[in-house]
Amino acid sequence: MARIELQGIAHSYRPDPRGDQDYALRPLELSLADGGAFALLGPSGCGKTTLLNIISGLIRPSHGRLLFDGRDVTGSPTEARNIAQVFQFPVIYDTMTVFDNLAFPLRNRKMAEAEVRRRVQEIAEVLELGAELKYRAAGLSADAKQKISLGRGLVRKDVAAILFDEPLTVIDPHLKWLLRRKLKQIHEQLRLTLVYVTHDQTEALTFADTVLVMYAGQVVQSGAAQDLFETPAHTFVGYFIGSPGMNLLEANVADDRLQVGPLTMQLGPGVGAGLPAGPLKLGVRPEFLRCEPAGSGAAGGFTVPVVGVQDLGSAKLVTVKIGEQTAIARLGREARAPGGQAVISFEPRHTHLFAGEARVAALAQLAGVGA
Repeated sequence: MARIELQGIAHSYRPDPRGDQDYALRPLELSLADGGAFALLGPSGCGKTTLLNIISGLIRPSHGRLLFDGRDVTGSPTEARNIAQVFQFPVIYDTMTVFDNLAFPLRNRKMAEAEVRRRVQEIAEVLELGAELKYRAAGLSADAKQKISLGRGLVRKDVAAILFDEPLTVIDPHLKWLLRRKLKQIHEQLRLTLVYVTHDQTEALTFADTVLVMYAGQVVQSGAAQDLFETPAHTFVGYFIGSPGMNLLEANVADDRLQVGPLTMQLGPGVGAGLPAGPLKLGVRPEFLRCEPAGSGAAGGFTVPVVGVQDLGSAKLVTVKIGEQTAIARLGREARAPGGQAVISFEPRHTHLFAGEARVAALAQLAGVGA
């Protein structure tokens, strides 16, 4: 296990990068604690696999230093870093038995056969592969093969870190859930340093203690699932996490009034002058946009037209129109969905202002917010 530090790490695949647009990974300062479970979450092309491959040694960064437990490994080859990597598709030997696949990394390091057998049996039990040890890997299902790949990384006690590059992509949804749960159990049991790359927010949020959200070659926010959901630091985090994502509405401030289309909210005295000049965005998640049928007696809200209702069984999604913009409210399964018009209001603690894509403040911090 190891503490992994990235000091000014950046990478470009171009020989002569001249601007941010030429970098797959922009300068990054990051520390991954020993024994932690981390997820790199973001869309294709955001730099997450580049970052993982820099940690593994498959790529040497254009700039910066990489340290394992304080030791500079920037120029060290992959085999000198003592890491294990699990790829999107299973990397195993089909002609070998499951036992021999798991034993291979240990035998390659000249470990005594008795210790090999003990360690393989231990990891096979953790992964629920004990009944398949004597079978050739070629005849196993895709999820069993991927479990073998996981086992080949876990079987080495001295591994500094295990890196996962979208390892559940080829697994069907039910087995994905089972393997995610198994990975979580393994981490809690063995306390290895795990770094997991995915574009799937469910995988990231259920697996990792700390999720690093990546966008355009940068880590725009890192934290626990609740922090990312309730207090997004960047508009990308707002709309990428959540289903559906955060409502982001064009807004502006004048004379201590926040204007969102035809809606006006009064801010505290002098608050408007302290906000950045120029266009703002108001962000509120569908879960925190209150929405009730017009005429239901709801006070202090705004009456807006309803343009659509989706019944998901477990919840209802109500789409309302705010001037030329639309917003979605998520209601409970038993809630009565509004018809032609609805009364909406914003929960101040969970409604945020953004300037230049970065979060400025929650409405609750701007004293005197009201309709």
